[in-house]
Amino acid sequence: MGETRPFKIDIPQAELDRVKRRINEYEWFEEPVDAGWDYGCNQAVLRELCDYWVTDYDWRREETALNAMPQFLAEVNGIDIHFFHEKGSNPENRPIIMLHGWPGSFLELTPVIDPLAHPEKYGGDASDGRDVIVPSLIGYGFSGKPDKPMGPRAMGGYFDKLMTEVLGYDSYVAQGGDWGGLVCNWMGFDFGEDKGGKLHAIHVNLIGVRPAGEGMSPTGAAGILAAETEEEKRWEQEAMGRFAFESAYFQVQATKPQSLSYAMMDSPVGVAAWLTEKFHTWSDLSGKGEPGGSLWNTYTKDQLLSSIMLYVVTRRFNTAAWNYYGGRVENAFVFPAGARVEIPVGVGSYPREIAPVPPRSYCEKAYNIVRYTEQPKGGHFAAFEQPELFLEDLTAFLKDWG
Repeated sequence: MGETRPFKIDIPQAELDRVKRRINEYEWFEEPVDAGWDYGCNQAVLRELCDYWVTDYDWRREETALNAMPQFLAEVNGIDIHFFHEKGSNPENRPIIMLHGWPGSFLELTPVIDPLAHPEKYGGDASDGRDVIVPSLIGYGFSGKPDKPMGPRAMGGYFDKLMTEVLGYDSYVAQGGDWGGLVCNWMGFDFGEDKGGKLHAIHVNLIGVRPAGEGMSPTGAAGILAAETEEEKRWEQEAMGRFAFESAYFQVQATKPQSLSYAMMDSPVGVAAWLTEKFHTWSDLSGKGEPGGSLWNTYTKDQLLSSIMLYVVTRRFNTAAWNYYGGRVENAFVFPAGARVEIPVGVGSYPREIAPVPPRSYCEKAYNIVRYTEQPKGGHFAAFEQPELFLEDLTAFLKDWG
């Protein structure tokens, strides 16, 4: 086993003071009278959030709550990886590593750590408990910064080494959404037990790596297998339609992330606007799997601000955005021709996911799908939005395949 060092979050007060000062100094400007959310982040909502940020929000309270959970740092290939590590009630079960994405953080997964590790405390069976590992992706949160953009396939190698060489597990399961889903997709391909690795199974709520073919993905990646059945063609049209109106951020971060970062690294309000608009657009704010609804139907101001703070006070906005550039350069959105993930794969499909999960028939062309759950509600931030549904689906998958 490798070396791990205990870690506690402790943001310097000078940084917290700087953030509050920059918010207070922000010079607001006009927006179209009919703006709503059509032009980007709604100013009335953003002002409300920023007012709360400087008057009522308490980062130290968030720090205390997070520091109640065991956290560590471990160096992997020269980069420090930050992670939560909760030892479960049944050490005989395989551990699970859970990976977040952008604009999320480990924060969205913290509500499910204890229920997965100790289900008996929540009406379940202790025999289903297992060790739970929740890292910050490289370049995010309290993990180290890479020297240059890193894609999800390369990142997967770091997390496999964390599980096998640092923590010493001889078999494990991985779960992920957004970029964490793509990392899991590639980990299943590169480090699955069928390839001689130690990854036994994966569960994802985003299928970002597609089978090879002659089509084009919504991200613009070429060489993707085109939809074939009528159901697949409907999904493809829906995915292309959603992406057409929501891809500006993707194109900027995948091509010119540094230009964006010059503005964002010095503007907490700018980061709040950039991220809040995504939480609004990508979430199921109706709570019914339907469009519409208020941001505050799904999130509290504290939840949203803590998510934003993990980009601001860690000064990780720039390196988190690099992930998109790395994924583009790595061609991370398509498997090699004829390739397939052969270890067991579970999929949770949430109706308001901005990158809709393909139909099962399409997924099976590149993955060994053993469980496919169409959820009645929820969006991109599944564990944050619908922790009970997320846990129910993941727990059932782990019982059969974990």
